[in-house]
Amino acid sequence: MTARAKPSAEDDAETAARGVHSLLGLLAAVARCRGCDLWETATQAVVGEGPATTDLMLVGEQPGDQEDRQGRPFVGPAGRVLDEALEQIEIDRSRIYVSNAVKHFAWKPRGKRRIHRPPTADEIRACHPWLEAELRIVRPKVLVCLGASAARSVLGRPTTISKARGAPIDAGLGPTIFVTVHPSSILRTDPPDRGVAMRAFVADLRLAAAALP
Repeated sequence: MTARAKPSAEDDAETAARGVHSLLGLLAAVARCRGCDLWETATQAVVGEGPATTDLMLVGEQPGDQEDRQGRPFVGPAGRVLDEALEQIEIDRSRIYVSNAVKHFAWKPRGKRRIHRPPTADEIRACHPWLEAELRIVRPKVLVCLGASAARSVLGRPTTISKARGAPIDAGLGPTIFVTVHPSSILRTDPPDRGVAMRAFVADLRLAAAALP
């Protein structure tokens, strides 16, 4: 008889995610996740925030430094850009669900600072079951991917934001999907062009909002 391979940590995360049926259960399960090594250097897991069911869901890349410390998504500088954009299209953030493709902060040291690094494809894949659980619980009608890592997690393939933004994507997942930049990219844009980048970001979110039932 051939010995069965021992389940990997990633397999265990997928099994645990399938057993999650509420946002409270998700919080507890993700806190125990060892599907990749990011938990070892993160302060805590950061799951999504918002109503248990809502028509609009936004997915970013991963928690940043402030999110990792506070345990909430989009509370740092990028979160303030997102809040400003939502205000411009008159959407109350408390009425939508906001999350990230990866639930632990991926970082590298620079002196005493923790500097964001993009999550790897393996880290995105390991964390995907938790995003699937959120989609199953929240059941959004429209899903907006903020940045390339979020789009890769949702669509299952590398995505060029400049080619994908501006039109809905039917990926057979249930919600209508839109792709736009991550708000942190606007902060990295030189001031003369930052206003243009912000207006384009707002336009993308407005297009997604127009697709709501």
